[in-house]
Amino acid sequence: MHIGTLAERFGPYTLLGVAALMAALSAGLVGMTPTDLYAAAALASVAAVLQVWWGRTRQLPAHERAGQVYYVLRTVLGFALCWCNPFFSIYAIVGYFDVATLVPRRFVRPGLMCTAVTMAGAQSGSGLPPASLTNWIAFGALFALHSALAIFFGNLMDREEKKAWHQRQTITELELANTRLEQALAENATLHAQLLLQAREAGVADERRRLAAEIHDTLAQGLAGIIAQLQAGDSTTDPAAAREHLDRAAALARHSLGEARRSVHNLVPAALEEDDLPGALKKTVAGWAERTSVRAEFTVTGTVEPLHDEVGATLLRIAEEALANAARHAGATRAGVTLSYMGDEITLDIRDDGCGFDPVAVAPHSGTGGFGLGGMRARAERIGGTVEIETEPGRGTAISARVPLVRRT
Repeated sequence: MHIGTLAERFGPYTLLGVAALMAALSAGLVGMTPTDLYAAAALASVAAVLQVWWGRTRQLPAHERAGQVYYVLRTVLGFALCWCNPFFSIYAIVGYFDVATLVPRRFVRPGLMCTAVTMAGAQSGSGLPPASLTNWIAFGALFALHSALAIFFGNLMDREEKKAWHQRQTITELELANTRLEQALAENATLHAQLLLQAREAGVADERRRLAAEIHDTLAQGLAGIIAQLQAGDSTTDPAAAREHLDRAAALARHSLGEARRSVHNLVPAALEEDDLPGALKKTVAGWAERTSVRAEFTVTGTVEPLHDEVGATLLRIAEEALANAARHAGATRAGVTLSYMGDEITLDIRDDGCGFDPVAVAPHSGTGGFGLGGMRARAERIGGTVEIETEPGRGTAISARVPLVRRT
């Protein structure tokens, strides 16, 4: 079974169990009364039964309405449990992760905000409702933080859904165009190359959604650190120490948001945002030569044409990896990079006069070995290209990447 499926199926059980254990251990610390204990036990039991019901119902063909009911009941139970003991926020946080798959699109943000209220109340130091003015201030700050995160990820999901919809529309239109072009017996090879890149773009969209899920996990760890700092600050009587813990919590929040933005925006090489591929390669080679004090030359042959972003990014990354390998391993004194436009193909050649290596001994097809050669090949193969290496110990290295020349539309 896939890891994501296992997490979706058993994750809520695990979080509920951990939350119940932490609540039981901290009952005296947070001042739970016998009534609170009985209520928490009853609510946790209801939550477990609800999870069992959903585990069976989600297998049915028509389960969309049941998923909405499940999400609402689970959110209400999480709120009530956090009222009894703040540590049940460990279970309530699951409301951030699957809201987009359980409720209609127009209710995603309200669902995230409900979870934000629960998490802020639980993390403010005294549970729900806040017990003092300090707790109310902490609740307000935490709610603002959670609301910002909810809005950020809501916008991120909306943007990715729109991109996926546009890409599906584009692929559909290209398939219709392919049918017409096949009937006309014209430019079949070019059309197949375009369809290949469109399929690759759909894969890029899937990868971005995967990155969004990873950002969720990263921020979840950041939130755990924020909880720890806030609880530590709430438990101390020294104002200076409390302020230090609050500052650390704020720094964690800023760092997590910064990591999320970089993960989203750094998908396209920054060098290609300002220059075309020849310009970006020229600056890359010049910067590498300046950093390493190795003489390096860059040459362009053929007629320069605007390239599809994926083709330009692939060749730029291959050049960066090859030059980095030359600097780290080759001990070269000279290097040369040549970009050649040749009709329907474009080639990138990187040469150095370094120590060379035995390509068989370093297993270049491995994902982690071979001085990154496996990574270069994988990049080229994703767009229908190839990478060839000519080298031997003491005779330098020549790397040649050949990919289809797909023009920017």
